[in-house]
Amino acid sequence: MGVAIRTAGADDRDLVVRLLDEAFQDDPVSSWVFPGEEYRRRTHHRLMAAFTDAVLADGRIDLTEDGAACALWLPVPADEHPGAEPDSGSEADVEDVPVRIREAVDPDNERVEAIARLTDGIHPAGRAHAYLWMIGVVPGRQGEGLGTALIESVLDRCDREGLPAYLEASSARGRVLYERLGFEFTGRALDLPDGPRMWPMWREPRTRTNA
Repeated sequence: MGVAIRTAGADDRDLVVRLLDEAFQDDPVSSWVFPGEEYRRRTHHRLMAAFTDAVLADGRIDLTEDGAACALWLPVPADEHPGAEPDSGSEADVEDVPVRIREAVDPDNERVEAIARLTDGIHPAGRAHAYLWMIGVVPGRQGEGLGTALIESVLDRCDREGLPAYLEASSARGRVLYERLGFEFTGRALDLPDGPRMWPMWREPRTRTNA
C-alpha cells in the first residue's frame, strides 16, 4: 500500500510546526543553532514556525495523511536565492531577511541569523529548481519510507517538467538517503563554525535515458 500524501494548508500550520519541532530536536544543525536540550526544547519551535510560515506563503508543504511526516518545498527562479523576498528593491533588503528571522525567533541568538546567511551563501544560482528546504518524520515513524515517499512524489514531477532539485543534507545518514534518490554532492560542503557539516546536494532531472 502506498503512502497517502496531501498538500498542507493554513489549517495544518500548528501540526506541521509540532511535527518539525519533534523531528529535528536531535538534528545536528538544530543542536548547533540551539545548544542545550532545555534551551532547544523551549525555543526551537519558533524557528520551525518561521520556516512553516515562509513555505505556506511562497511554496508547498506535502504532508502524509497520518500527520507523521512532511516536506517543505520552495520554487527557486533562475535569478533568485530562496532567502530573497519577491520584488525586494535592493541587495540590502535581501540581506535583512536573516536579521528579521533572528529578531522574530530568538533575538539574542546570532546562530539563527548565521545559519540563514551561510546556507544562502552556498545555494546554487543561475537555474530554476525545486528546493527541498526541510523534510521531517516524527521519531517513532522513521525508517518506514515516509520521507522517501514524500520526496519521490515531487521528484517525479521534477522529472516530467525537466526541473532540477536541491537540498542541504544535515547528516551523513541523510546524505546517503538522498544519493539513492539521485542527488549528488555539489563538492562544496558547509562546515558550521564549531559545528557540524552540511552537504549541499543537486539532482538533475531524470529522463528515459538516464532514469
